[in-house]
Amino acid sequence: MSSNTAGINTINSSGSGSGSGDGRSVTVIGLGPMGRAMAAALLDRGYEITLWNRTASRADALVARGARLAPSVREALAANELVLLSLTDYAAMYDLLGPAEGGLAGRVLVNLSSDTPEEARKAARWASDRGAVQLTGGITVPPSGIGRPESSTFYSGPRDAFDRHRRTLEAVTGTTDYRGEDPGLAALLYQIGMTMFWTSMLSYWQATALARANGLTASDILGHAVDTANSLPGFFTFYADRIDAGHHEGDVDRLAMGTASVEHVLHTHADAGVDTVLPAAVATLFRRGMDAGGATESFSGLVELMKKAG
Repeated sequence: MSSNTAGINTINSSGSGSGSGDGRSVTVIGLGPMGRAMAAALLDRGYEITLWNRTASRADALVARGARLAPSVREALAANELVLLSLTDYAAMYDLLGPAEGGLAGRVLVNLSSDTPEEARKAARWASDRGAVQLTGGITVPPSGIGRPESSTFYSGPRDAFDRHRRTLEAVTGTTDYRGEDPGLAALLYQIGMTMFWTSMLSYWQATALARANGLTASDILGHAVDTANSLPGFFTFYADRIDAGHHEGDVDRLAMGTASVEHVLHTHADAGVDTVLPAAVATLFRRGMDAGGATESFSGLVELMKKAG
């Protein structure tokens, strides 16, 4: 990390790049909905913004507000020490930055793209080898939440780079949740959230499909769906300490009863002619627990099965 820091300090003292870490100029590369929202939030707070995007026209509204559109990735990198990357994945980062890697030295790359923890670690090593520093970021809100004080982003990577640019990162989301030096941690926490989000939303689509097959609308079941979702935090809290302690005794629930319930769910969908892929997957997990001898234990014991590939 010392060589990276030296590179940054050289840029600062020579007057090139963005100047000091608490400066108010930022480069944003990638202008999908999230990138545009970040650039707009920074403009709202008086930052000088340099932009680059493969489709240049996506920058038009931001340029009209005072942002500068760089003609190339290399020039976008040269404009500022702090570079926010909002790309589809890390492969897109290599595709864009690879040809301009000579301009990476001394840059702090805040990679807000979605990918796996291991890809985040590989990218951090790649950046370090080229004299740059990577901060991995995992934004927990959609574009509409960018710039809001209640919104949050996980960060991990070099602490000094995070501290130096924290004020700017707080303009993107009001809460900056730093989780340590390991560049993979922010990506892991982001993917944990996505695991819950996508599965939960699919469960709502599943329930809605079942309702519609029986003559009810999404509005008809909305209150019931919200009440059910709102009950989940209590279950999360109740089971967390028990899971950490390996306490899966069937003193409050039993897998056998849960298995009967999920089988009823599966049959209800089949009887209604509704797609059964999701409820069948749930039933398969419960059956695995039963086959492993967990009938009289809590269904929380399924977490032990899920720790390994089936």
